[in-house]
Amino acid sequence: MNEISAMPAAIRDWLAQREELSDMVFYTEYPPVRKAVPLRKVTVAVGIEKIEIDDTFASETDGEFPAGNEYCRSALITLRFSIHAPYSMGGEACHRAFADITDCLAFDSGLDIILSGCGEISEDRATDALVLGAYATARANLCPAQSGDIDFPSFIDKTLLCGSHIRNTDIHLSASQQAFLAQPFASGSYYGTGEGTKTVGLGFEPKVAAVFAGDLPAYIQSGAGNKTYFAAGIRGAGTLGITLTANGFTVKNGDSHALYGVSPALNESGIVYSYIALK
Repeated sequence: MNEISAMPAAIRDWLAQREELSDMVFYTEYPPVRKAVPLRKVTVAVGIEKIEIDDTFASETDGEFPAGNEYCRSALITLRFSIHAPYSMGGEACHRAFADITDCLAFDSGLDIILSGCGEISEDRATDALVLGAYATARANLCPAQSGDIDFPSFIDKTLLCGSHIRNTDIHLSASQQAFLAQPFASGSYYGTGEGTKTVGLGFEPKVAAVFAGDLPAYIQSGAGNKTYFAAGIRGAGTLGITLTANGFTVKNGDSHALYGVSPALNESGIVYSYIALK
C-alpha cells in the first residue's frame, strides 16, 4: 500500500513537468502547503479521495487453482484535485485547468483513467480565489499478485497498476533487452587519416568488434614491411592494432606499433575502413 500513499506526490511531480501545464502550480494536500495571498496563478492540490480494493481467488472447474493465477487484486483509486484560480481569471480558468489535467492523465500517463468529473465552483476568501473540486478514478489490476509480495507499482516508472506482472523479466523483456533486440550491433566506416591512432565512438561498450580495409587482403607481406589491414577484439583482448573502449574502440597504425615484424595498418591515409561491433 506504500505505493498508493506515494501516488499524490508522484502525480504532482509528473504534472509539474508537463510543458502544457507550466502555467499552473502543483502541490499535495498533505502536508498542507501555504498558498500565495492573493493567488497569482492557478494552483492545484493533489490528493486521494477514495480507494476500493477487490481481492478474488479464481479456480478451475476441478477446484484446482491455475498456476500463477490463483490470486488477483484489483483496485479503483479516486484522485482528488482542488483547483484554485485567482478571481481575475474567472471560473473558466478552473474548468480549463481541470480539462488540461485530465487530458494529460488520460492520454499521456500510464494511468488507466476510467472516470473523471468535477463539482461546483466555490469561493475561498482567504486567498481571493475560486475553487473547483475535481476527481479522476484510475483502475488498477495486479493479477497475478505474488504471494507475500503484493506490489502497487510506482506511477513514476509508467507501469502503474500492472507492475508485478510487467516487471517480471522471466515473461517480459526489459527496456534494455528490447533496445538490444531492435539494434544488437552497430556498423559503419571511416576514412584513414594516417595518424598513429584513431578512436571510433559508438555510444556503447562493444562486446566484439572487427575492422577491415575495403578491397584489400587482411594481410600483406612485402619487402617494405608486413602489414595487417584487419583486426578483431573482445573485451580485454584483441588482435594487433585494436582495443575496445567503454564508448567504442581504438585502432593503431604504423611501424611504431609493430609486433613480430608486423605493423597494424588500420588508419592509413586515403583508405576506407569498415567495422562491425556487437553490443
